[in-house]
Amino acid sequence: MASVEQIRVEADETGLRLDRWFKLHYPGLGFGHLQKLLRSGQVRVDGGRAKTDTRVEAGQLIRIPPMGGESAKMKVAPLTANTIRDKHDGDVLGQMLLYEDEKVFVFNKPAGLAVQGGSGVSRHVDKMLEAWRSKKGEKPRLVHRLDRDTSGILVVARTRGAAVALTKSFRERDTQKRYWAILKGVPQPKEGRISTYLVKEATADGDRMRIARHGEEGADHALSHYRVIDQVAQNFSWVELEPYTGRTHQLRVHALHIGHPIIGDPKYFEHDTNWEFPGGVQNKLHLHARRITIPHPDGKGKVIDQIAPLPPHMVQTWNLFGFDEAAEND
Repeated sequence: MASVEQIRVEADETGLRLDRWFKLHYPGLGFGHLQKLLRSGQVRVDGGRAKTDTRVEAGQLIRIPPMGGESAKMKVAPLTANTIRDKHDGDVLGQMLLYEDEKVFVFNKPAGLAVQGGSGVSRHVDKMLEAWRSKKGEKPRLVHRLDRDTSGILVVARTRGAAVALTKSFRERDTQKRYWAILKGVPQPKEGRISTYLVKEATADGDRMRIARHGEEGADHALSHYRVIDQVAQNFSWVELEPYTGRTHQLRVHALHIGHPIIGDPKYFEHDTNWEFPGGVQNKLHLHARRITIPHPDGKGKVIDQIAPLPPHMVQTWNLFGFDEAAEND
């Protein structure tokens, strides 16, 4: 028989609205259903009644009423590098999955999970894909990548032919990729293009990309577009970024280049000694591959168009800054 649960709010969930907290933990629970549970007092915070816009604090206990088998179906731990640690690779891929057909998988990769192996990397998406080999023994293939700390859309081919077609679409730039980021400050103008050359250089902290001169050995052209969607005074801005080229760390370096680095970026976030990280915002990279539009590899004119929900640390920031995801289309 189902029983009442008491779930403690984690430290990195401080400041979340109660409805956002439920969206993270019980994504299958509708907003109307949650309102009914709150109005009837079945959901409580530290024993007291609460509303959808109540802000939760670390250590508080949230009462979850018995909901039978429905509760188990609705309850899903927020997908992060930590929450996948003890899960089977196939289960993680299943929770990451946004779209699938006979030729393609589209995943929402959590921040902190590497796409491919490397120094000190024991678990990564490419290795996890072994769990989803087809009945013919064919392993799904990566056709592009995301930085380890970047969350969001990752397209994977299920067949050799699909991999060839998708790789061609990326190479010939038939693909539209849109990212969301939180920048320090507000770019002026609020919409524009960034065109530079980038080159990789070795530093004491590992490889790093830097702006290069045209003609410099090893330098590649990089072109990005940015658009400010919303802002917090002149302190922070929610920006849509679109890379026309696919250079390593391109958006992160371009944000720094225009004087507004992405907050939480461990490599490229530069600031003066008096600057303080905002309270309630996690010091993690705030860069998310939000949307991709790419021709389907079947070649029949079909288009794959997928949107990835924000990761938990960015949901928290959107909540604290009062950003409304619907403002993207304003």
